[in-house]
Formats: sequence, C-alpha cells, structure tokens
Amino acid sequence: MRYISPVAFLIICIAVIGCGRQPVDLQNGIWRGTFQTDSTIEIPFNFEIYDSAGVKQIAFINGKERLNINEVEVRDDSVFFKTPLYETEIRAQLNNDGLEGIWLRKLPNLTQRMPFKATHESDWRFVKEPKPSSADVSGRWSVIFSKANSNDTTLAIGEFEQDSSMVYGTFLTNYGDYRFLSGELDGDVLRLSAYGGMSPSMFMATVDGNVMTGDLYSGPSSHSTWEAERDPDAELADAYSLTKLKEGYNTLSFEFQDTEGNLVSLDDERYQDKVVVLQFLGSWCPNCMDETAYLSSFYKKYRDRGVEVIALAYERYAEIEKAKKAVSNLIDRFDMTYPVLLTGYTNKQVLESLPAMESFNAFPSTIIINKEGEVHSIHTGFNGPATGQAYVDYITQFEQTINELLNE
Repeated sequence: MRYISPVAFLIICIAVIGCGRQPVDLQNGIWRGTFQTDSTIEIPFNFEIYDSAGVKQIAFINGKERLNINEVEVRDDSVFFKTPLYETEIRAQLNNDGLEGIWLRKLPNLTQRMPFKATHESDWRFVKEPKPSSADVSGRWSVIFSKANSNDTTLAIGEFEQDSSMVYGTFLTNYGDYRFLSGELDGDVLRLSAYGGMSPSMFMATVDGNVMTGDLYSGPSSHSTWEAERDPDAELADAYSLTKLKEGYNTLSFEFQDTEGNLVSLDDERYQDKVVVLQFLGSWCPNCMDETAYLSSFYKKYRDRGVEVIALAYERYAEIEKAKKAVSNLIDRFDMTYPVLLTGYTNKQVLESLPAMESFNAFPSTIIINKEGEVHSIHTGFNGPATGQAYVDYITQFEQTINELLNE
C-alpha cells in the first residue's frame, strides 16, 4: 500500500471539496416565476427577495400590491416559501439558472401540485419586449365567464388601467373580486395574472375594438372562457339583495366557541345595546383576507363608540384542532382583536348553523345588527382594494350606515 502523508491527504481533501458543487445564494431583487398547469400553460408572476433584520423575506408583486411573507427557509441549495394562511408552499432547488421545483396546496382530501421555475433579475411578466399596443382597454367592461365543459356562467365587470403596454385591474363579481391583476397588452393580446399565495390565475384575451374574447386559467386544472364588451354603465346585482333571512325572522341566535374554547353568543352582555357586525369568513378565502384587513382597523376605530365585530369562521376542516390552527394563523396575520368563532365546516354548514337564514351565497358576507338586536342589512361579497372606486364607495356606505345606527 502506498503511504500518503497527513499533509498530502489534507491537500487532496481540500482539492476534492473545492471541485465540488459551489453553494448558490438566494439573491435579493426582483424575480420572475412561472407555474405550469396540467395543460402545460405557464402562469407567470413576479416576486422580490429581500432581507429584513438579517432574515430572508419574500413579497409577491401584483400591480400595486406587495404581499409580504416571512416564511422563507433556505437549507443548503433548497428553498421553501410558505403561505400559512392558504396552506400553500413552494419547494425549490437553487441552481445557477435560478429556482426550480414545485408548488403545493394542501386540501383536506388531496394535495394539488404545479411545476415551478424562477429566474433572477427579471422584472418583466409575460413578454420582455411587448409589441406596441393596438388598443386601449382602460375603463369598464361587461364580462361573462363560462366554465369549460359546463353550462355554468358568471357575470362580472372588468375594470382596467393602461399605461403604454402595461395593464392593471381586476374583475368584480356578485361574490367578490379577483384581486390585483397585472400584465400587458402585447399588440392585440391582453394577458393578466396574479399570485398571492392562493391559486395562481391568468387571463388571456384577444382585443378587437370594444370586444374581448379569451381564457381564464386558475390553479392546476381550472379553465373557463370569457367574453367582454366595453360598457361604462355595466352594473352587478345589488349586493344587499342576494342573502336573506327566512320570512318572519329579523334576528339571529347562535352560540359558538372562540379559539380559547369560550362560548360566545349575541345574548352576551358585551353585545347588548351595541351595533354588531357579523363577518362570515374562511381562512382559505382571499376576499375574506381583504375584508379582515379592513375590519381589523375599523374595529379599533369604532369599538369605543359602541360597535362590536364577531367573525364566524367556516373552515375546510371538520377536525376542531386543524380549524383552530388555520384561524389562529389568520388572527396573527391581521392582528384581529375581535372574537373569531369556530362555527362550521365550509359553506355547506352555514344554513345548518344559522337556521334563521334562508340563503347563503358567498364568503365573505357581512350582517349588520342594530342596537335592538335586529338584522339591519346583509351584504354579499366584498369589493377589495383592487376594485378602486368600488372599494371606496363600499367603505363609505358601510361606515355611514354604522354611524346612523349609532345615532339612533
């Protein structure tokens, strides 16, 4: 056997290590990511990696919105982006070209998956150098979404702003909005997308004057077609007319547990002679997050004036501990200082848990109760910040109603 001196052995070891794979850093800056659907359609989005107090953070960028997430973990060449509210996660491997891995969404009975890739220093979304726009899509559009291979249709309103080829906006429906969308008009092709931790979505359409026709892709497999016509007077159904109590009822009665196991009822002394806002939500619901962000600040402003807020949470899990964990994430995220009650399992149990209600159409929904304990109004859906003036109008009307009831 040939003898190797300790010094020579050390030199060989260093050489071997030096020739091995060099560590790759998760670089700060703007990234361009893509998810691939089951039909191989790529849904792009942008995000920023940055440091906060020496810890890596990620912000999903959609138009005017930055959704900051601090659940970033880097282990060697593996990276994990977690969004606890929606129970989604991106698992990827760092390489010299960027990131490559998979997006996961955990549901009670299955786990959805989509391939994921991302490249650094890429602030463009769909097309790096789009062709000059052949139209201007700014303004209000009347829209019909049609579910693929189904007779299901949904009426909507498209609201867009265009700056050269860049386009921002959203779609409003009777049950909520599609939140912040951003993209561009490439010649006569409109492309918009969004990712904020829930299912990624992408809208594509060909623009022909005052008409658009296209496709909507959401998550791994959801596909709809859509048609739009420019209509500055487009309107949706009155959001206060969609959800009602049964005939002969003007009050609600319930008793549910909060996250600490305490029973809460409208008959409690805390709610007597108060204006009470009931918020129907689920931690899985993006529009509910927008409403929660607003109501959290609203409550801090109005609670000393005689207003109480109660959130009725309907989670995806029938198991109480799993539901409690999901709700606790929600409370922490939005610093909720009003009670969140564990009331049921998805929207199928809303009518079972509240027998006085004749119908229930969407999360979120909001009920305002006057100081006498009577239901004053029920609002279906929520126009979030992405809807612009619609959001301002709703908040203005909501707070005007609260002030009127306080002054009765």
